Amino acid sequence: MCDEQDLARWARGKVSRRAFGGGAMAAGVAACAPVDANVDRPAEAGGLTERMVSFAAPGGTMDGFFVHPADKTGPLVLFWPDIAGLREAKRQMARRLAGEGYAVFVANPYYRDVAGEQFADFADFAGNGGWDKARQWRAKLDAEAIQADARAATAWLDTQQAVDTARGIGTQGYCMGGPFTVWSTAAVSRMKAAGSFHGGGLVREGADSPHRMLREDAHYLIAIAQNDDAKEPEAKTEFRAAAEAVGAAAEVEVYPADHGWCVPDSPSYDEAEAERAWARLLATYAEAL
Repeated sequence: MCDEQDLARWARGKVSRRAFGGGAMAAGVAACAPVDANVDRPAEAGGLTERMVSFAAPGGTMDGFFVHPADKTGPLVLFWPDIAGLREAKRQMARRLAGEGYAVFVANPYYRDVAGEQFADFADFAGNGGWDKARQWRAKLDAEAIQADARAATAWLDTQQAVDTARGIGTQGYCMGGPFTVWSTAAVSRMKAAGSFHGGGLVREGADSPHRMLREDAHYLIAIAQNDDAKEPEAKTEFRAAAEAVGAAAEVEVYPADHGWCVPDSPSYDEAEAERAWARLLATYAEAL
């Protein structure tokens, strides 16, 4: 998981803003104009419909970005961002997934405290006090809170015409969002696949540790960063053992890339390994949903 030392290093300028995103992000931004966060109406983008949405949830009014094919229904995916929250990099990732036929909701995990986008990109987060702000917001996001949010979000999204409610639901998360996917899957029975990418805290103390909340009928894709594995080498073994104990399908792999490698605006973005992880995500969804 990213920590204060990483963020301090990035903020001091050892990694320039150019490194946060690279060519892939620039190409994505050029292809699709960002949604206006202040307008709750559809915007056509390459055969997709997208808008900011909000609805009642246990912690107040939950908001997020909803994108889906314009002319057909698709399986629902609940997308949990990393610590920098809802921003253009995550919207681009959601658009790409929607282009594969999914109805994707990128949650604002911090809705209890703030609405909408708080940081333009990871460089903005790292260089402008993002850690100090997010640390306070994130403190409220325990297993109970995330499970309540997952139930509220999927219940509201199931009322939308773009969602095929006859299909299973997927969920994916990055960094702090990794464990959120497992908690969400434990809370929503129709959720059949969970993908965690460089997620932290998948194995921890207590009954609400994600590895103790696995379901036999769900598929888990656990993609671990090499530097995270170096810090907690036993975590992957414990997660595999927990999955085997309940009979859950789990693909647990350490990727030869550092924390944040899947996210285009991360300084650790690794296009080749990000594409490999993306391919595994699509395969998991195709099999499970």
